[in-house]
Amino acid sequence: MAKFSFIRWLRLSLVVSFSCLLLAGCGVNPSTVKTLRVATEPAFPPFEFQGKGGELQGFSIDLMNAISSSTNFKVDFQSLPFDGIIPALQGKTVNAAISSITITEERAKTISFSRPYFKAGLAIAIRTDNQNITGFDSLKNKKIAVQIGTTGAAKAKSIPGVQIRSFDSAPLALQELLNGNVDAVINDAPVTLYAINTGNLQGIKVVQQLLTEEFYGIATAKNSPNLTLINDGLDRVLENGTYSQIYQKWFKAEPPSLPVKSPFENQTSAGAPQIFTSIGVILQAFPTLLQGVLVTLQLTILSVVFGLIGGSLIGIVRLSRIAPVRWVARAYVDFFRGTPLLVQIFMIYFGLPAILQELGFTFTFDRLVAGVIALSLNSAAYIAEVVRAGIQSIETGQAEAAQSLGLSSVQTMSYVIFPQAFRRMIPPLGNEFISLLKDTSLVSVIGFEELVRKGQLIVADNYRAFEIYAGVAVVYLCLTLLSSQAFSRLEVWMNPVKRQRKYDT
Repeated sequence: MAKFSFIRWLRLSLVVSFSCLLLAGCGVNPSTVKTLRVATEPAFPPFEFQGKGGELQGFSIDLMNAISSSTNFKVDFQSLPFDGIIPALQGKTVNAAISSITITEERAKTISFSRPYFKAGLAIAIRTDNQNITGFDSLKNKKIAVQIGTTGAAKAKSIPGVQIRSFDSAPLALQELLNGNVDAVINDAPVTLYAINTGNLQGIKVVQQLLTEEFYGIATAKNSPNLTLINDGLDRVLENGTYSQIYQKWFKAEPPSLPVKSPFENQTSAGAPQIFTSIGVILQAFPTLLQGVLVTLQLTILSVVFGLIGGSLIGIVRLSRIAPVRWVARAYVDFFRGTPLLVQIFMIYFGLPAILQELGFTFTFDRLVAGVIALSLNSAAYIAEVVRAGIQSIETGQAEAAQSLGLSSVQTMSYVIFPQAFRRMIPPLGNEFISLLKDTSLVSVIGFEELVRKGQLIVADNYRAFEIYAGVAVVYLCLTLLSSQAFSRLEVWMNPVKRQRKYDT
């Protein structure tokens, strides 16, 4: 009887537990837990930027949060460079993007846009002491800075004789203008005006606003089910007055009327003929990539030569018996090896001219000179350690023998120690050359159109990221393989034993 009661109690407990689980499951609304990964580039105030505490702020951020609240989904913002947003949407690594993306016919063939959420246009910014540029027509044969992949970059291409410098973000393009390296910047008008009105940019003015009438849209992948959800939320915030409140918060004005639909809705790509297959795209881009290869090789060779000279001197100084001199060389090596090369490039190209101009000096940097200086200084720190280790690897008995023959310290180093040490340095120097070859891609951040930047510019036009970057990778692979073979042959040629074996065989 007791056994029967226990079984009944166990069955009743299981039934109650299962019922509770069902009720708990039914009480969860799936729409409240849906999360959209939304890409944005937080370097475009007042639309998208990072606050003092590192949190995302801006008109677009507030609007996206309002849309998510009105339709019960969560937003997970993903920071991406502007030129990487459309490839991320195509690859569906993000669900949507809100980053002041102008709705254009070409983009609408690749991705889908929501109804417009902002009316904007382009503006021309120049230095306040520039009296020669009065409008768009006076930009002929001038140097123009733009953000890569934007409508401002496309507009600049229509100017006869223009020299375009492309940057990863609008602030860098405006800093280029502030440093006096370009004559003007073509950028979205609200962003430029916001930077000037907030006092963040002194010495810059706008000479012409709204060169074009443009609309921003929230982007999704083609045929994305999230587009309807986003449009529904956008309709609600426009109707209930939330949009007007957000607009007044950031622009202190009443919002203009917006179209109900995207200007280029239901755009489709034309059927891809053979020339536009993946191989065809790479072959089409190859001549442009080769132009970037020449710039990459130029940067690499110049930087290696100066880096080798400087690194050799610093490496020898690291072995000095004078302690203060040795400490200075050690501090140099620690600084340039302990800080990112990208930061060093920014400091040299953007930071030094800005500081010197604040001190009253007129100073600008040529991009090639700045790039070579940054790469050479960084490379010299690594080469210095290679040289130091190579010299210390030679037995002290050889130096003593040379000095016993009457050779001075300089002669001993020049004729006995360094030639032997150099043979041992060749493999690590080869590694440093290959690393430097790849590090030249970082110079693209200052508008230098080397191999990677050429690829980025092509992707900004055709949105075929995988094919173009695969082509860039293949070119780099060929360059590194050729460099590796060259240093292997040099190692054999510099080693008498290996060279004799090669001749004997």
